Formats: sequence, structure tokens, C-alpha cells
Amino acid sequence: MFAVEIYAAVRQFVLVQGNSRREAARVFGVSRDTIAKMCAYSAPPGYRRSRPPTRPKLDPFVPIIDAILAADKDAPRKQRHTARRIFERLRDEHGFTGGITIVTDYVREAWQRTAEKFVPLRHPPGHAQVDFGEAIGVIGGVRRKLHVFFMSLPHSDAWFMKAYPAETTEAFLDGHVSAFEFFGGVPQSILYDNTKLAVAKICGDGTRNRTQAFTGVISHYLFRDRFGRPGKGNDKGKVEGLVKNGRRRFLTPVPVAASFDGVNARLEASCLKDQDRKAGNADRTIGERLLDDLTAFRALPAAPFEPCETKAVRVTSTSLVRYRRNDYSVPTTHGLRSVIVKGFVDEVVILSGTEEIARHPRSYERGAFVFDPLHYLALLEQKPGALDQAAPLQGWNLPEQFDHLRRLMEQRMGNRGKREFIQVLRLMEVFEQDLVAGAVSQAIRLGTISFDAVKQLAVARIERRPPRLDLDAYPHLPRATVQTTRAASYAALVERSTA
Repeated sequence: MFAVEIYAAVRQFVLVQGNSRREAARVFGVSRDTIAKMCAYSAPPGYRRSRPPTRPKLDPFVPIIDAILAADKDAPRKQRHTARRIFERLRDEHGFTGGITIVTDYVREAWQRTAEKFVPLRHPPGHAQVDFGEAIGVIGGVRRKLHVFFMSLPHSDAWFMKAYPAETTEAFLDGHVSAFEFFGGVPQSILYDNTKLAVAKICGDGTRNRTQAFTGVISHYLFRDRFGRPGKGNDKGKVEGLVKNGRRRFLTPVPVAASFDGVNARLEASCLKDQDRKAGNADRTIGERLLDDLTAFRALPAAPFEPCETKAVRVTSTSLVRYRRNDYSVPTTHGLRSVIVKGFVDEVVILSGTEEIARHPRSYERGAFVFDPLHYLALLEQKPGALDQAAPLQGWNLPEQFDHLRRLMEQRMGNRGKREFIQVLRLMEVFEQDLVAGAVSQAIRLGTISFDAVKQLAVARIERRPPRLDLDAYPHLPRATVQTTRAASYAALVERSTA
């Protein structure tokens, strides 16, 4: 192939100076056909085929290759065919006798021909994208998986991240509430993938039936929901990129914290710090462009949304309520009744009508029993024989003076002492544990070993007055003898001091 300089010289010789093509062929030492091509083209046109190449060994197998590539579209990305694997299958299963290079060349052309093309998008201010991602962290000394909620604002490239123990409905709702509070407003619209946390069903016409919880958060904040195509993460590329890069930038190295609150405080600080950066080719910082988003946002409602999953359940005969494979206790007076369970990220609240009857820390284990010992004391008072084997009381770390009091009560009153000890425990349904523990210690010190005495001592501590104990109803208790003071006693003291 001739260089561009030769093309320029030949075209100057013929087209400008007016020499013939025959003369140009003689002067430059090339054929007249070549001179004609140089006059027709200002630069070498390159090799051009007049018809497609023939591949006698591969052509019979092309339909098989196309079928394999078509089937790969529905296969997991890591289990799709490579060009080598296609070659091996053609050779072993279909008797192909050609080489691997011709197969590789065809597969490359097919991938380029069928690869998805994209339209550049413009992101106006006031809109957001949401997704979940996963990372690893060490929480309270335990290495565990973190499920991270991401909200990205494509116009400004501002973002919000928050980590949760699990990707659940309550985490999905809490992520929205936390992000809206962080930004100080509500986006006009939010783009999602077709997560089951938001979409209950994709209808035949492409519309989505929302979940009840997701409908609630939309109704409260009044933003518009949008959804990408099923299985097409590139429809919300901004937040997809945030999930990938956020793990590398803000969760590397593996975060270590005492609790999820510690991790999330660090992530929120990173969100704020990143607003001082200029992203991409932008001439303004993220924080400066965020002002455009905030101007287009809706104002926050007067009260925040309650980010919980709500379920109606029935209490068992053992006063337990099941929520997400774990059992939580309620007072025994509510046994076998219908109640409402509200599952939050960090706690479970149980209501009977509008009355809150129990509140527990949230468990993310399976098959766990979360008891409040106070819920069972009223029933144990009726069945004191079950005191030592009651599961809700196992592991209840009470101050040692309670055990001392129980031994004294049972020594002095027998079986009735066990019942009175349960009544003492029931004081913690009304009073703080530390106050009851102080009253127990004082009762032991005074030798007033009874429920009524502990109660009176506890009430006296609340009212900040000296206790007044009437022991007439307790003849088995030791009595103190208090004598009337006499003037002669003082006189004797005076005589000693002067002696």
C-alpha cells in the first residue's frame, strides 16, 4: 500500500500540472490502473472486499454458534460460553475440524454485532436513584455481612449510604426516611430496580403493583416512583456505579465498629466530606450542584414516616409472638389474643389496639426467643412451683441481694416465702430495678424479710422519707425493743463527762 505522500505527489502531477496518466505511470514507476486509483482517492482507501469472505469449514456450524450465544443471554454471566468453550463443543459434539482462530474471530464479530448500545442521558435536578449493595464489616467483634442502602442524586452526584443487618422491608423504609432527612427534602422521583421490597407484581402491560409498605412511604412523602427494565441494572447506572465504587472508597478497608450506629456515623461523615469534591468534568463541586437538586426537592412533611413493617398476629398460649422466625414475649394477660407487631430495624414493638404492651431489641437470628422476665411474673405468682424452671427467667442477671432475700424468705416462711419473693420481683413492674435492689438490701440489713417491708422501703425511697414499718401483722419477724428516754440517763452521761 502506497503512502499518503505518494498519493499527493501523483495527484499534483496529473490533476494540477496537467500531465497524462501514461506519463505519471512512467515517472512514478506504477501501473496506469494504480494512477487512476490515486486520482480517484485523496488517500489510500484500504482493502475493500467485493463480496463477503467464504468460510467453508465454519459456515455449516454458524447456526450452532448463534444458538449457543442466544442461549447465553439467559444464563448467569459467570456461566456463559467463552470462544474457546464454543470451539471445544463444536469439535467434540459436532465434528468441527477447523481451527480455534476462525471460531474466535466469528464469536468476536457476533458479540460486537449484538452488544447493547446506549443513549447518553441528561439528568435534570431533583431526581434520585436507589439500590442495595453488600459489603463485609466487623460489628461488635463479629465479622458479618452488611446490607447497604444507597441513594444517589444523578444531577449533582451527591449520595447517601446507610448499613443494615439485613435487606428487609423495614431497612428499605428506614433508608428512605434517613436519606430524606440527610438531604433535607424529598426528590420529585426515584428510580428503582424491580426489588420485591417495592414491587409485589409486574403486570403484563409493564405496570407494577406496589407492596403495601412501599405504597405507604410514597403516600407520606408524595414522590413519584420509576422502575428500570427487569434484569437491566444499567437503567440506573448512577446508583449502580455508586454501589460498586462506594464499597471501594468508603467501605475499604473492612469497617470495624462497636455497632451499626458507629458504621453509619462514619458513612454519613464521608457523604458530607465528598460534597467538597468535583466529580467528572464538572466545573462546580458536588455540594454546589446539590443546591440545584435541593431547590427542585419537595419539602419534608411535618412528621416523619414510621419505617416499620406491620403485621397482625396471634399470641400463643406461652405468651409469645412470632416475627420473622423469632419469638418475642408479651405480658401473660394478653395470651391467645390478636395483636399488632411493628418490626423496626433495631426493635420490635407489640400493640394491643393502640396500647403498647411490649418492646424488644430486634433479633436477626433464626429460632431465637426474646423474653422480658417481667411479662411472666404475674403468672408465676399463681404458679410459684415453676419459678426455678421458668425459661424467661433464665439468664436474668439480678443483683446478688435478691438471691440472699429469697433464701431468707424460704427459710423463715417455707413455700409462702417463694410466693412473697415473686411479689418482690413484681415490684420491678412499677419501680426501677436499682431502686428495688436498694430496698431489698435495706430490708435485709433491718431484718424485715417480707414483701410488704420491701415495698414500704421502696415507696419511702421514692417519697424521700424515713420508712415506717408496722410489724404487728408479721409475728414471725424479729422485733426491736425501743425504750423511752429518761432524764436520769442524760444525768449519768453528764456526770461521766465531768469526772
